[in-house]
Amino acid sequence: MMRAPRLLIFDSGLGGLTVFAEILRLRPQADYLYAADDAAFPYGAMSEEALITRVLDVMGRLIASYAPDAVVIACNTASTLVLPHLRAAYPDLPFVGTVPAVKPAGEISRSHLISVLATPGTVARDYTHELVRTYASHCAVTLVGSRKLAGLAEAMMKGESVPDEAIAHEIAPCFVDFDGRRTDCVVLACTHFPLLTDHFQRLAPWPVEWIDPAPAIARRLDYVLREELGFRSEGRVEEGVRHRVFFTKGGPLSPALEAVLRMRGLEPDEVDPFPWPMPARSAL
Repeated sequence: MMRAPRLLIFDSGLGGLTVFAEILRLRPQADYLYAADDAAFPYGAMSEEALITRVLDVMGRLIASYAPDAVVIACNTASTLVLPHLRAAYPDLPFVGTVPAVKPAGEISRSHLISVLATPGTVARDYTHELVRTYASHCAVTLVGSRKLAGLAEAMMKGESVPDEAIAHEIAPCFVDFDGRRTDCVVLACTHFPLLTDHFQRLAPWPVEWIDPAPAIARRLDYVLREELGFRSEGRVEEGVRHRVFFTKGGPLSPALEAVLRMRGLEPDEVDPFPWPMPARSAL
């Protein structure tokens, strides 16, 4: 196709910006909508049933309004739980999900000590444990569930102060020193976490490879667009098309966050066409 693809990037908050940045590098001429369901952030606080219902409802409205050619679920929690339901509901629409990058960690680790830094829900899910059994059975894998890092990343992006001590405390369990060997790879199994990579590198007790899944997600999407949908990379965006972003919570953005979004090539919508209230407390 000669026209540019319309791409929907979806996350519970700002973590998907790490994925969007990599996709934008490969497809700078695509038409983007970045949607953050921040009214329900964090997804890890919801029951699995409530989360599935929530994402299906929000995505249904997004797909009906925006008519994307492909959708990226830039969230580990939503990908592991909701992708099968989305693919069943929209069999003709390609979905690209996010999974913990255990396979590359198992391939590149020399010490055979790796850690998976994720949300507690991702750490607990059978899907994650199966990835470890399949791709890193030759390694000693430490699963670290952080309840605070995603919120700290959100706060930082909004211009709020984030204490080094809080970040250092959350990543400390990732670093294992055993029998003369040390952890040499840490899988960032939440898209929010790469937003804090500079802090991780500065606060780590020793250097490790921080594995961000975003480049692999971008390559997968590019393959789907090119090989499965026939979108040539040189397609042009129609005049007047913007790379848009909106938040389901609504309300004004902080100046710091608006500046970050514009710096990343996203233009906030002045009027949010998808006002979604906070989920009922019984669902949390």
